[in-house]
Formats: sequence, C-alpha cells, structure tokens
Amino acid sequence: MASAGGWFQSHIAPYWRSLVLVVLPLLLLPLPVVSATSAARCGYVILIMAAYWMTEALPLAVTALIPVFAFPLLGILSTGECCLVYMKETNMMFLGGLTVAIAVEHCNLHKRIALFVILNVGQSPRRLMAGFMLTTMFLSMWISNTASTAMMVPIVDAILVELYATRSKKLPEENATAIDLSANSGQNQLELSPAGENGVTDGHNIKERAEAEGGVVTTTEVVTTKSTSLTATPPDEECRALRDMCFLATAYAANIGGTGSLTGTGPNLVVKGVLASSFSQPTGLNFATWMAFNVPGMILCVILAWVWLQVLFMGLFRKKSPIQQSTPERTNAVRKLIRQKYKELGPMTHHEATVLTLFIILVLLWLFRAPEFVPGWSAWFKDAFEGIEVDDATPAMLIVTLLFILPARLNFWCFRNPKDPGPPQPSPACMNWQVVHEKIPWGVVLLLGGGFAMAEGANKSGLSAWLGDQLVAFNVMPKEAIVFVVSLMTAMLTEVASNTATASILLPVLKEMALNINVNPLYLMLPAAVCCSYAFMLPVATPPNAIVFSAANMKSADMMKAGFLMNIICVVVITVMINTLGVALFDLQHMPPWANSTISALN
Repeated sequence: MASAGGWFQSHIAPYWRSLVLVVLPLLLLPLPVVSATSAARCGYVILIMAAYWMTEALPLAVTALIPVFAFPLLGILSTGECCLVYMKETNMMFLGGLTVAIAVEHCNLHKRIALFVILNVGQSPRRLMAGFMLTTMFLSMWISNTASTAMMVPIVDAILVELYATRSKKLPEENATAIDLSANSGQNQLELSPAGENGVTDGHNIKERAEAEGGVVTTTEVVTTKSTSLTATPPDEECRALRDMCFLATAYAANIGGTGSLTGTGPNLVVKGVLASSFSQPTGLNFATWMAFNVPGMILCVILAWVWLQVLFMGLFRKKSPIQQSTPERTNAVRKLIRQKYKELGPMTHHEATVLTLFIILVLLWLFRAPEFVPGWSAWFKDAFEGIEVDDATPAMLIVTLLFILPARLNFWCFRNPKDPGPPQPSPACMNWQVVHEKIPWGVVLLLGGGFAMAEGANKSGLSAWLGDQLVAFNVMPKEAIVFVVSLMTAMLTEVASNTATASILLPVLKEMALNINVNPLYLMLPAAVCCSYAFMLPVATPPNAIVFSAANMKSADMMKAGFLMNIICVVVITVMINTLGVALFDLQHMPPWANSTISALN
C-alpha cells in the first residue's frame, strides 16, 4: 500500500490538472451524444466549466472563455451573440466602479480613513477589534476585499505589537513589525507563497483567486513565507489568541463588507446581469435598493462576528486575562502609535480631496439614478430623448473620465506658489493609465462575461427551463425552508470555488426554479448571491482568508472552528432578512408583473 501510495504521489498527483482537463470532457461526452438536444449540449459545456472552475485546472478567466468556441461549434449560440454578452452594461459598471476604487487606493485615501476610524473608536482590545472590522467592512464595500484586507494587515499588526508589549517588555527587534506602513504601501503587489506545514495554497492560486474575487493583493513589497509568520510573533498563547481573533475579524469584515454595495463583489453584479438579460421590465433591483436591503444585514453580520469571536477567543463569562484588560499605559501607547501613523500621512492633499469628492458624487449618482421611491435623474433623459435608458455604467464612466482630466496638484496658473523655484510643471491627473492597467483584475471581467455567456446559452438552448421543471419538486417545502437550504448550500459551495463562478453557475438555475414554483426570482437569487461571499472556514475560500492565514501563520483548525459557526450565523441572518426586510422592499409575497410577462414570452 505504501509503495502504491508513493507511486501515485510521484506519477499521478503532479499531473492531476492535465488529467482533469483531458479525462473530464471524455467522461461527459455521452451526455450530448445520447441526448442530441441543444439543452444537453449546453449542459455538457456548463458541467465542464463548473468542474474547471471548482478545481482551477485552468485559470479561472481562461475557463470563462470556453463558451466563445464551444457554444458556436455545438450549435447553441452564434459567435457574435456569445461575444456580445462579455461586455454588457454590468461589466462596464464594474470597470468604472473598480477604477474609482483604485483611485482611492492610489492616493492613499483608504489608509487615512482606516487610521481615522481606529483612532476614534477606542484603544481597548474589544474596541480596537470593532474599529478593525468597521473600517475593513466600509472599505470592502467600495474597494476589493483583497486590497482592503492586505492594507489592514500591517496596521493591525503594528497595533498588536503595542498590546504585546504589556506582556513582554521587549520584543525581539526582528519581530517588531514585519510589514512596512509607509505611505506608498498600497501601490505594489504582494505575493504569498505556501505557508509551510499549514499549507494554504501556492502564490499563483492566491493571486488568481484574488482576481476572481475582483481585486489584487497590495502591500509594500513582495513577501514569501514558509512556516514563519509575516507578522510579529506573540509572546504567549493569550497574545496568540488575540492576534488570531483580530486577523480573523479583519478577514470576516472584508468578506461581509463586499455584500453592502452592488459593486462590492462579483456575485452582486452577476445577479444584476442575469436579471437584466432575462427580463425586459425593471425588476426593482438597483444600487439604492440593493444597499437598502443588504446594508442592515451586513452590519448585523459584522456585529455578530464581533461577538462570536470574543466568545470563542476570550470567553463569554471567562475571567479577563491581562491582555484583554485595558490599562491607561496600553491605551496611551496604542493611541500614540495610531496618531503617529495618521500624522505621517500629513494634511489631506488636493489629490485626496478631489478623489473623495468624485467618489461621493458617483455614489450619489448611483443611489438616485432610479431610487424607486422618487423619480430618479435618469428619467429626465428617458423623457427628453424618446426612451433612452441611462444605467449605472454611465455615471461610473463619467467619473472615471474626470479622474483622468482633473489635476492631482494645484501647481499651475494662479494656483502656483510664487516662491516655488524652477519652471512651471504640468500637474499629473488624479489617475493615470499605468496604475489602472496594473491593478484592474482583467480576469474577473472575463469571469463575469463567461457567467453571462453561460446564462445566455442556457436560456437560448432551453436548459434553464428544463432545470426549472426538474426543481419543481422543491415546491413541497415551505419557501422559507427553500431559502435556507439554498443559502446554506451556496455558502458551502463557495468555500471551494470562486464566489463569482459559484454565482454564475447557480443564479440562472435559481431564477428558473423560482419561476417554476411561482416565487419572485429575487426571493431565491438575492440570498444566494449574498451567501457567495460567506466563505469563512477555509484559507483557500477567499483571498482575505488566505492573506490573514499566511500572514499570521494561523492553524487551519482554528480558522475552520471559527468559520463554521460564522457561516451558519450569516446564513440565518440572510434568511431572516429576506423574509422581513426583503418582503417589504421588493413585495416578495407576490409574483411580480415583470416575471409573469417573461414567463408568457418564454412559453
């Protein structure tokens, strides 16, 4: 047995990706051969893509390109029809929102926000953890969860060093701070290598998963790790527990924060894209209604995560240890450190003020484009230009263009300082293309497009309708139970697959299932999309998990123990929210007219 195992490890295991790529299409080949229908051929392609996405046998973005050649060759969609869905309005909105988020990182505005919040929340361990979570949650709503986590890791570590100092008067100099907190820390990429005995994944897979989740990992330098942590080594077990608690809190807040806005993470946009391609009438889901529904749930999940981590690592009724107690010396030391880091940023620059202003304008334009409760500004153009629709991509691209036009510094004409020596120099714009080119996760654009192509092919081939008919059996269950089961299954699946890929596979099926059991499609699709971000158990589930796992050299058992109940908590929260706030916002108790008209059209 030992020799057989050794032979497998040496001859088969290194080539498992090649075996998946070659053997899987052959194993599934009877499906389109035996059932010579368009739906069967489409199912064949989708099963292959789903397996490739889950195993990452191919890069995620490359798998997303399969429909471009597979659908035309199998007679499902023409090449032109297939290619058009790769750059829909939803993808343009994503690009615009992500470019504005990159501008926020580029001028270090996100770090100013983070330090300001932590400085004012409080300096006891419990308050500091709340500050970490609130800051990361807010940033993750607008910038990628990967970037927000990587930015917070060195800040959290530097503060923990001060807390450790109360237990060990002098830490080894090499352990004082492992990651720099310089002003430019958000402008380069971090590459994480295998974490030794804990073994998260390799650097390539973490970076690829980061692209799939909609961002890149950022910090000051390329760092590799084996069995050592990237952060300061805790002097004892109580400090280690505090470190694990704070880092897990940061990762959880990053994952949950992405659910708060429509552009926060990929699955949110998949919902919007699937609805837009399936129904000709407005569905009531837009930027404003998304936030109205998800922000309360997001805040509730973060609060419960804050409580759960304290119960797990500090104990609910356990006597406080010295590291948990706040003393004047510790409070002053931590406040001094945060104030020093904030002071190093200097006063707010014209660059930061311009980006902040444009960011606020973009959010307001998104919120009030079609807020439902009052006529939105997009209605003016629809009335003035005979039915022209203005969607969320339009204000996003307007603000992006202004970022490339408006100057980052006022050093020209009458704004120039007379005492400034040398000839006048042109001011750079708030954003330049090189930064955008390096930081835009182009792979996620293709990943979203591949998901939309799958949905289009399933719809045109009749596969979606067939799947919906098979799922009618779920109608015997109460709809509240259906939502809970769907949400829990989605949360478990996204632990081992990209959240965007998971949403691309599940949401078109759930749409057809809802139509066939006579339920508002939003009732199943919204919770499933949100649960695609509820991956807290495994280091490889999301880039934030991988970052904190490798950075802190955390134990897999600790992450799984904390994450399992966190998954359950969040699934319960979204189930309650969709049956209370969701019902009030979207009238989920009744089948909407936009769904009924589409059913008639499809039949």
